[in-house]
Amino acid sequence: MRKRERENPCGVCGHYHKYEEGEVCSVCGHRIPVGSEKSSVQVSAFPSVILPEFLYLGSYDNASRSELLKTQGISRILNTVPSCQNLYKNSFTYQCLPDDKTLPFDEAIQFLEQCERDKARVLVHCMSGKSRSPAIVIAYLMKSKGWRLPQSYQWVKERRSSVELNEVVYQQLQEFENKLFGSIDGGNPVLAGFPSAGPINFGFPKISESAPSLPAFTAPGTTSIFTRSPLDIAPGEFKFGAGQTQNGVTGIPFNANPPNPNGTDIQMDGS
Repeated sequence: MRKRERENPCGVCGHYHKYEEGEVCSVCGHRIPVGSEKSSVQVSAFPSVILPEFLYLGSYDNASRSELLKTQGISRILNTVPSCQNLYKNSFTYQCLPDDKTLPFDEAIQFLEQCERDKARVLVHCMSGKSRSPAIVIAYLMKSKGWRLPQSYQWVKERRSSVELNEVVYQQLQEFENKLFGSIDGGNPVLAGFPSAGPINFGFPKISESAPSLPAFTAPGTTSIFTRSPLDIAPGEFKFGAGQTQNGVTGIPFNANPPNPNGTDIQMDGS
């Protein structure tokens, strides 16, 4: 091998050429662009480092650059999409997940835990590195670090800004979180398009609704609730100090003894 080939390969195309000096690659014709585009292109060629010296996240394009993976010390690859071919079986140890709609988090975590015990660096990838493989990494962080879903998602998002979980994958992560920690009362970031629960209504009218009409007590012709019905008693002459009279007996108060019709006065016992 020539001395030049013993140097580090190009960070973009993976071939050996003097990319720092702007030399065109004789294999693929690649040349490092100048200006602000240089750093962004170089970074995109490498997988994202999630946990230093252990866990890496990327796309199928990253997994196809064997020389770049070797320069990072990666020796094992977790392929989350069976349609992506395992290109370098002689150079890397592959683990391929089944192509199911439900992600096999437990199987993937078991493989990653074995890699950690063996102190082997592993790349987790799908086709674009945006949804399926990030979900596996997030599930691993929840299981190994004891982090909740929002913290695990933020950790991965900060290290790979292109992560975009779809709704189905995000719901599976929520179910996996409930499996690990039990059900929780919200607080997780919800993707756009998820239906939100409406306010609880106990039967009271909303502010925008008109209140039911009340009876107008001040309207003309309306009887007041404080009005008393008149008594059917004819008014009579009122005298101070005089009691009411019995029917047929005039001028005799109730507390006076009427005259004895027999003409004999009977003295009442006052004891």
